[in-house]
Amino acid sequence: MAYTLSNKRLTISVNSLGAELCSLRGASGTEYLWNADPSWWKRSSPVLFPFVGSLRDGQYRYEGRTYPMSQHGFARDMEFTLTEQTADTVSLRLCSNSETLERYPFPFQLDISYRLAGNSVTVAWDVTNLGEKTMYFSIGAHPAFVCPPEAPFLEGKSKRRTDYSIRLDAETEIAYRLLEDGLLCPKNHYMPLDGGSFAITPDTFQHDALIVEGGQAHAASLTQRDGTPCVTVLFDSPLFGLWSPPGDAPFVCIEPWYGRCDSQDFDGSLEQRDYTNSLEAGSRFHAEYVIRLDQE
Repeated sequence: MAYTLSNKRLTISVNSLGAELCSLRGASGTEYLWNADPSWWKRSSPVLFPFVGSLRDGQYRYEGRTYPMSQHGFARDMEFTLTEQTADTVSLRLCSNSETLERYPFPFQLDISYRLAGNSVTVAWDVTNLGEKTMYFSIGAHPAFVCPPEAPFLEGKSKRRTDYSIRLDAETEIAYRLLEDGLLCPKNHYMPLDGGSFAITPDTFQHDALIVEGGQAHAASLTQRDGTPCVTVLFDSPLFGLWSPPGDAPFVCIEPWYGRCDSQDFDGSLEQRDYTNSLEAGSRFHAEYVIRLDQE
């Protein structure tokens, strides 16, 4: 089931399956979010929980037991329950059950809300530890923005992904790491920035996502080559990913993360994973990010 919110600047739809944002339209009628066409990628903006990325050998260890886990966890494929809907907010909830406890031995409550304000939508995550032990988890976003949006303001302009850029709130360069078979490679690479921007080229995503760690930026925009932004993601997360399938896929993902995949050489237990979040019994974790439509 889909839930819709609208104001004078934008309209969103959120699917109960995965609490996934599935449409993001401006007042002009322009759709900014990928339509989940499986010929490129069958999702639009999945929520990644309780893991972000892939685990080494597709499994993790906790208290002497090994658990299998698929990439990005299970929340994106589960039905959420509506808890609140107002004129500008919709909130949905997923609670642990016998199925999740078999794969992830922590009782939890995950609340995801979307709130409209002007030309922006704020996405908030609240994770509550319902168990008696410390809970270890990751959570992240994966919104895919049509590149370019089919919009009146782009009339007469090129509509190839490679005619667009990514602009960050950084100055001269960013360090990033690459993936191999879904796991993080040890080597740092460096992307020079021109006024905070780098151009999307045919080779930008040939090795999967670019992983930017260490809080190097907290805003990322998809822009036209003249610097005019189409959409901006603002976040406080310690790392983020940029991804698009190899080839000339018509979208780019800007992904704030609290956690990431395993490194190639990782051989520890769940609580030793890099960027993992720990939550004491009865405690709550809160994080949010903002998507802003700059042309609306």
